[in-house]
Amino acid sequence: MQSGLYIIGTPIGNLSDMSPRAIDVLRKCDIVAAEDTRVFGKLATHFDIKTPRLSCHEHNEREVIPNLIEKMLNGASVAFVSDAGMPGVSDPGFRIVRAARAEKIPVFVVPGPTAVISALVLSGFPTDRFTFCGFVDEKKLRDDNKIRHTIVYYESPNRVMATIAAMARIMPERQIAIVREITKIHEETIIGYPSELVNITPPRGEIVIVVAPAPEHKMTDDEIAEIVNDIAHSSTKGGATELAARAGISKKEAYKRMLNKE
Repeated sequence: MQSGLYIIGTPIGNLSDMSPRAIDVLRKCDIVAAEDTRVFGKLATHFDIKTPRLSCHEHNEREVIPNLIEKMLNGASVAFVSDAGMPGVSDPGFRIVRAARAEKIPVFVVPGPTAVISALVLSGFPTDRFTFCGFVDEKKLRDDNKIRHTIVYYESPNRVMATIAAMARIMPERQIAIVREITKIHEETIIGYPSELVNITPPRGEIVIVVAPAPEHKMTDDEIAEIVNDIAHSSTKGGATELAARAGISKKEAYKRMLNKE
């Protein structure tokens, strides 16, 4: 087996999604670097993978990666796996790839499942352009709403309802898809406008949120007036910011409309 670094995609729920090539590489390589050796141990037992393994995660990468680089420079083959899915996508992985590239070590990829692409396809939203923003940061949602094409987020089940409520305030005109437990028994996709989903039974399990592109049509004066009435309780400044985000108009125009309401 050629020396170098092998980035291995592993199942995100259904073990049947493990590719024969991934199994073959993991069996034949010299070392498996795993985000969590206990998690990988279950996969290894299932597929009879007995290759020596070590832990390589965000808290020990600085110490472990130089050692792995030295081994590969001396002819070893190293496979890298995260807990699930494709390493490097909101998971450890990019640092060891970057370090290997810097040393001119060959890097190979063994593609596998990834929740980002799976959820995007399941949503039915346009896929010609999309932006993956990692885990939701509510403080950045207003800026994210400036992205007019499809957006994909990861989210925790503990925070998903608060996130839906925030989206109802900030991007109510955009449909969202709540995709959970991809490839597992309870896989489910819930689609609607955020305001329609704020009272659903809180989803459990691994969750991806896909946000549809912003509507291309410009809101009418009557539609904008409805939003103004909806946020009339807000201060003029705060209401103008919300109106601008929801109606797709400038903050200056939104401020003028809020003043007229008063």
